[in-house]
Amino acid sequence: MSDIDSHKPPESSAANATAAGRDNFIAAGRAVDAGRGWEWIAAGFALFKKQPGNWILVLIVLLVCLILIAVVPIIGGLSNMLLLQVFMGGIMLGCRALDRGEVLEVGHVFAGFKQNTSNLVVLGLLALAAWVVALIPALLIMGGGGFMAMMRGQEAAAMGIATLGLTFVLAMLVTAALSVPIYMAMWFAPSLVALHNLAPVEAMKASFGACLKNIIPFLVYSVILLVLCVIAAIPAGLGFLVLAPVILASIYTAYRDIFFAA
Repeated sequence: MSDIDSHKPPESSAANATAAGRDNFIAAGRAVDAGRGWEWIAAGFALFKKQPGNWILVLIVLLVCLILIAVVPIIGGLSNMLLLQVFMGGIMLGCRALDRGEVLEVGHVFAGFKQNTSNLVVLGLLALAAWVVALIPALLIMGGGGFMAMMRGQEAAAMGIATLGLTFVLAMLVTAALSVPIYMAMWFAPSLVALHNLAPVEAMKASFGACLKNIIPFLVYSVILLVLCVIAAIPAGLGFLVLAPVILASIYTAYRDIFFAA
């Protein structure tokens, strides 16, 4: 559903796009100013302040669900990667409801299992496949490094350990490089699937293109979030009870800013 109701204009220009009508939806996204990276966070915090108690409850329920799924032997981790997109779709539906002046409910965590579920599941499968492909080079590099270390034998044990260390670092760098386009393709995809009924592949393409158009705002956004994460971790990590919901809400506010004309 892509209809966007008019309501009281938000304070920040990033959230100003929430007043956009159906004709202002930009399927391919638009480029915005670098300063919007901060405004997405500010607008996300504004959404959090509307119902902070409900947000924290939603976060706790989401984390409990992910932990319970993760402890399932063998398939737990894979299931989490698959179902994360369904959960995110539901949370984006909750953000839209809150943005419209409605109530954010715990049920929104599971809303993706009731609306556009099949497309969100396919999106999860595509994300899972992408991560598997991204990990293959790292596994090959680690395997090659381990083989080289074994071939050196005990006489060159120290050199073998050094080789393993360098191999591990290289594998992590390759994985990090390959993870960037995956994050770009998935960042807005649940929003586009859940809120606009886009097909999974179409949503991923639109998300990747939108992120590519806004590299600088996303760099600003990432740096600010990194600083906020350090601050949130100081009081025994309790700051994440606020920061994590703000990050979730900021994904929505960034989507509204980029995919709707101001």
